[in-house]
Amino acid sequence: MDNLFAGFGERADLARFLVLEGHLDDTYYQYTSLFHSGRLSPNDNKFLIHIRGFRNPEPNFQIDNPREVIAAMRDEDFSRNYVLNIKIVDGLLADPSSYAKQISRLQNYIASDFEGCEQFLSAYYTHGVAVAKLIAGLSRTWPDFIVTALASSANLTHIARIIGHSTNVELKSLASKHPALAAFVAQNLAAILEQGGDIPPERLTMLEMETVDLFAVEAYPGIVRALFDGGYYEISINNINFILRTFLQIEDEGGPAEQNYTLILESGSEPLLKKIDGQFDEYLENVLLQLPENRRESVEAMRRVVTREDLELEPLVSFLEQQSTSLPSLDDVPDKLHVTLFEIGKIDPTWENCLAFQRGESYNADALTDFLNGDATIAALRGHPMPDEPEARSIREFVFENDTLSDDAYDAYVQSLQYKSEVFPKSVGAGKMKTLVNRELVVFSAETLSRLADSPALGVAFVKNNIDEFLEVQDECDLDDDFMQKLLEADIGDGNRLRILATMDIGIFTSLRARAALVGEILVRTGTKIDNLDADAVRAVILGSRPAATQISLLNRFHMMFDVEQVQDILQSMPSPLPEIKPGWGAPRLANTQVNVDFVTWLKSRKIISSWSKVKGVFGDGIRIYLFRK
Repeated sequence: MDNLFAGFGERADLARFLVLEGHLDDTYYQYTSLFHSGRLSPNDNKFLIHIRGFRNPEPNFQIDNPREVIAAMRDEDFSRNYVLNIKIVDGLLADPSSYAKQISRLQNYIASDFEGCEQFLSAYYTHGVAVAKLIAGLSRTWPDFIVTALASSANLTHIARIIGHSTNVELKSLASKHPALAAFVAQNLAAILEQGGDIPPERLTMLEMETVDLFAVEAYPGIVRALFDGGYYEISINNINFILRTFLQIEDEGGPAEQNYTLILESGSEPLLKKIDGQFDEYLENVLLQLPENRRESVEAMRRVVTREDLELEPLVSFLEQQSTSLPSLDDVPDKLHVTLFEIGKIDPTWENCLAFQRGESYNADALTDFLNGDATIAALRGHPMPDEPEARSIREFVFENDTLSDDAYDAYVQSLQYKSEVFPKSVGAGKMKTLVNRELVVFSAETLSRLADSPALGVAFVKNNIDEFLEVQDECDLDDDFMQKLLEADIGDGNRLRILATMDIGIFTSLRARAALVGEILVRTGTKIDNLDADAVRAVILGSRPAATQISLLNRFHMMFDVEQVQDILQSMPSPLPEIKPGWGAPRLANTQVNVDFVTWLKSRKIISSWSKVKGVFGDGIRIYLFRK
């Protein structure tokens, strides 16, 4: 290198110093500027000397004449870190038409080594005068500027300046091209605002973001108000509670937890209602279904929810199941929800609602049956008359013919019918038929009685409850002796028993001992004679009856229907000691009762015995019968 300066002779050392120290270049510009004021200052020269020595000054290195320094820099300097000086960048951006090429090189360099430029950018954000132009230029010429800024460790600083120094139009365009920008701001808004920069509230609305935490930015009332008014917040329990407390002055801690939507509706807040209405599916999922105590929503709130057409069925059902009340009617409720409301029991149990359900396009008989089988429904409808107008015939028939209703439900509901049925249901079980009979809900006729032919016990009960009607049509009823026996055994009163016996062929009926005994009990108990009793029937009744006292009473009443020989024949078939009453040496004894006194009295008068007398004995008083000798 010494040979290079040998030609300067004794001035070689001076030349060496001037060249190596950067005081001379191929134009002598820097050298001459040291001696001519108004061009480069010592600071300007020092900067140029540094970059010529491949040393990059700090971003805030003082430059006094940026235009002169820029003019002294080579084109390639603007594609290196030498350009990262606050004054130089200010100078370039102050005259974009003159420095278009240099600005382009600057932007390309920042894009090529963003991480290496972050120290400069941090300084420029604070002290630069053309931050807005720098950001606008990078955004316009570098497609990945926003993505790279978001990925930076200093992303909060970058995004704060991008928001603060972009115009509304620019920011809206960036948000449209880069959805991640709005998402980042929504998640980190409080930290971004802490970076300073005095971001105008309306600027944030250009991002159309949904701030995650309104409470975190409570210290910025203007921004919070802009976010609330524009609906730029995430629908969450915390954000809704913050709004209710801060903007609507609702301090009730229990209300938002127990009837959140009701409070919002009652508040009348247009911004809040607009936000909720526009994103109700999110409100339902993120708020209403996340509040375990939210069970006290008003009927109006519930109705507004079920009438929406934009909700998935599953979360809607979960909301309804959570409520402690139910809808009073199906008015305005979409037809597709009718089945659901009945399945989950969130419709008031009224006959009008059941009828409205039947008339709907989505009607489901199983759902209505299950609803009617519910304990709450039974309790609510028991005793409430069923509609009797012609239009309500379908619900009456549904209940009357429904064998899948529980017996308890059926019993409760058929009592709500306001008139008796002319016929029995076609195919309900024995339990329900019993209810209809016991509740006297079917008009009696020979035809309706025949419907119970397979259940004699129900038939007997049916006749018992309608005995007068039965007696009027008895001849039309095809009833066997077994049925008549059960009927006479039923609690229908002796007067009705006698009326029935008077219409029967007693001779045939008493062919069985049990039936004969039954007739005997009736005759003894009533002390009445029946005109249609012949001697054979009476004999069967006497011999079939028990105990002996009953037989004697019957014989006392009907003995004149028999001659002496027939009486003696009957006595032979009666319990001891009655068979001993015949000519001979016996001396039968009977208890001393009025029935027996009457008995021996007519025996003597008809000369069947010789005489009788009352006697006393160790075991009590008695009657001794004296017989004729053989």
